[in-house]
Amino acid sequence: MRILHTADWHLGRTLEGRSRLEEQAQFLDELSLIAADEKADAIIMAGDVFDTVNPPAAAEQLFYESISRLSDKGNRPVVVIAGNHDNPERVQAASPLADTQGIYLVGYPTADVLTIDVPSAGQTMAMAALAYPSEARLKEVLSDTHDEILLRNSYDERIRDLFAVMAGKFRKETVNLAMSHIYVAGGSSTDSERPIEVGGAYTVAASSLPELAQYTALGHLHRPQTLKRASSAARYSGSPLAYSFSETGYAKSVTMVEADPGGQAQVSEILLSSGKPLVKWRAQEGLHQVHQWLDEGKDKLAWIDLEVHLKDTLSLEEIHRLRKSHPGFVHIRPVFEKNMNEEIRESRANLPIDELFTRFYEKQTGGAKPDGETMKLFLDMVHDETKEEEDRG
Repeated sequence: MRILHTADWHLGRTLEGRSRLEEQAQFLDELSLIAADEKADAIIMAGDVFDTVNPPAAAEQLFYESISRLSDKGNRPVVVIAGNHDNPERVQAASPLADTQGIYLVGYPTADVLTIDVPSAGQTMAMAALAYPSEARLKEVLSDTHDEILLRNSYDERIRDLFAVMAGKFRKETVNLAMSHIYVAGGSSTDSERPIEVGGAYTVAASSLPELAQYTALGHLHRPQTLKRASSAARYSGSPLAYSFSETGYAKSVTMVEADPGGQAQVSEILLSSGKPLVKWRAQEGLHQVHQWLDEGKDKLAWIDLEVHLKDTLSLEEIHRLRKSHPGFVHIRPVFEKNMNEEIRESRANLPIDELFTRFYEKQTGGAKPDGETMKLFLDMVHDETKEEEDRG
């Protein structure tokens, strides 16, 4: 049996207000092609279908159209669990319709195991599908104290027990898999996983994953990675798109798992090509270097975080010109050679402090002047600091 593992679609997510829906649609087109080319018998999606509990209608439409296409009228079973970003009721609301197409939507964490006939493989899959198991969704209080270590130990024990109960329902004649949307200790995170307690109380030890599962499909962490400390094969497939600039330079992929009843799972990575990369430009030679890169067509189809080193203020007109030259600029941050304290020390004898602050403020904001409240706050801070120095002296 060949199982295609994916996760963390975050449909509807934007990048500083810029829509990624077109890129997400491109990924789902690519996923459909991969499923056909790789002869996937089933597809499993390990949570965070949407980016918010109340996704835009266009994101929901894209989801339902895509999983319907992926299921191939029930010939290729699809299993989807809710992640921490998803509304569990919303994810499973379409179950009465989805079930008829071989699509299994799991919103809340339970100890139930799905038994799914996989037509193209002529085998049966036993899936321990554990949707995002927070205390609220488990409807349990795992610790009476606020001690993070005690809560983490209680949470880890509860997840381990849930997996043990589910694994007890595996059979020798089935392909036995587990799937969840959790943070496993030792996984490498990025800035775009939010707002789950990464590294905090909701942490599960790799040893708590079910040993009897031939493969454990994980969601939540956006970097594709295999867990080496797990007792059986376990992997985060990662997000299909880069969702923060901390993911710059990381290849995106989905995971193909091949397993037969009683055998060891064979795991391989399939790289993705859809979506715009997120890149960082550091123009230490100034604005002319940025224009040189633009003339060269550098990163023409990317989203860009630009840091440009300057001696003088970057005007609003120049900012507009840059954005017109490349629609992918997300951040444009000027970095000046002298910071505020250096300017004050060098010029304090010649200019009043409020004038120095006004000049610094204009330089940092591209020409804006500080309002009265901002100026008052700054002068109060200077006064307090001066008074403290006098008291110490």
